[in-house]
Amino acid sequence: MSRPYVIARLEVGGQVFEVLVNPELAMQLREGKKVNLDDLLIGDYVYKDARKGLKASPEALKKIFGTTDVRKIAVEIVKRGEIQLTTEQRRKLIEAKRKQIITFISRNAIDPRTKAPIPPKRIELAMEQARVGIDPFLDVEKQAMNVIKAISRILPIKIAKAILLIRIPPAYSGRIYSQIPKLGEVKKTEWKNDGSLIVELEIPAGMQNEVIGKINSLTRGEAEIRITHVG
Repeated sequence: MSRPYVIARLEVGGQVFEVLVNPELAMQLREGKKVNLDDLLIGDYVYKDARKGLKASPEALKKIFGTTDVRKIAVEIVKRGEIQLTTEQRRKLIEAKRKQIITFISRNAIDPRTKAPIPPKRIELAMEQARVGIDPFLDVEKQAMNVIKAISRILPIKIAKAILLIRIPPAYSGRIYSQIPKLGEVKKTEWKNDGSLIVELEIPAGMQNEVIGKINSLTRGEAEIRITHVG
C-alpha cells in the first residue's frame, strides 16, 4: 500500500478485531479531534487477524458493535483499542508530539521571575536534562502540564496570561477591528471620538512578543501597546 498504515486492535469478549489505519490520523482521533474517516481507514475491512488477511464475520461485528459499518467500527477500535506502531513510526510520532508540546509551553508559559516568555530552545534543553518522556497517544495540553511540572526543578516556569492595553489609531482601527479577536480574548473595547480604538486583550503570556509584533505589523508600528498584567 502506498499510504503508511498501522494495525489498530481491540479485544472484546475473547474476540479480536483489527483495522488498518493511518497512524497520524489515528493519533488525532484518540485526542478527540475530528478526522476524515475515509482518510483514516486503509481498506474497507475489519479483520480478526489483519496480518493473515482473515476478516471478521458480519455476525461477529453486529454482535459486538451493533453495526457492520466499517467506518463506525474503526472509530471504536481506534478509540478503545491499541495502535501497533513500528519503531520508526513511533519515533516520528513522538518527535512530532514533542515539538507540539514545546510550542504549546512556549506560547503559554513565562519565567515567573522576569515575566518574560521562555524561548522554545530553553524548554527543549530543560526537557532533555529532566529526561522527560513523551507519549504519542496522550493529548498535547495534558502532557504539557506534566512536562512543566517535570522541568520546573530545572527551569523557573509558570503558565500565565498577559493583558495588553492597545490604542489603535483612526487610520487603522476600522480595518483591523475584526482581526483583533483572532489574536486573543477581547476583554473590553472603547471607540474614541477621534475614531481611535482602545482594546484590552488577554493572551497566553508566552505570546506577548508574537502578538505585539502582529499588531505593529498591522498598524505599521503606530499602535500604542502597554502590558498591564502578566500572571
